[in-house]
Amino acid sequence: MLEAIKMAEDSVKKGGGPFGAVIVREGKIVAQASNCVTLYNDPTAHAEVSAIRKACEALNTFDLSGCEIYTSCEPCPMCLSAIYWARLDKIYYGNTKEDAKNIGFDDSFIYEQIALKPKQRTIPAIPLLREQALKVFRMWEDKEDKVEY
Repeated sequence: MLEAIKMAEDSVKKGGGPFGAVIVREGKIVAQASNCVTLYNDPTAHAEVSAIRKACEALNTFDLSGCEIYTSCEPCPMCLSAIYWARLDKIYYGNTKEDAKNIGFDDSFIYEQIALKPKQRTIPAIPLLREQALKVFRMWEDKEDKVEY
């Protein structure tokens, strides 16, 4: 956790956001990253997502079972989703989402949006060409050599 906090501190000094994350397997650091949203002009460059990308590359897998993540703050909805998709075993965090909200990083509106039906969300989600899209799903379903994840 101290390394994740150090990553967050270094990020602030470099002009990035105040977040850091470290992924560990069997007591050894596999990957670490800090928030680089403003440095890279990439809204997905959160510390946790970046650390997951680096860990997957280092371990040559999309399945991080057996790994744990230490993050300087309770993960936002995007990062939490990425942690679940990556199958990390455990999350350790420093600051809470309320602490983040208190300094201007408020993700509560996203949680509220997720609960709404797609047509009711602030950014409307409109179904389009479902039948054509379903053909690809059927292709996937019938594919014998697929790598499931």
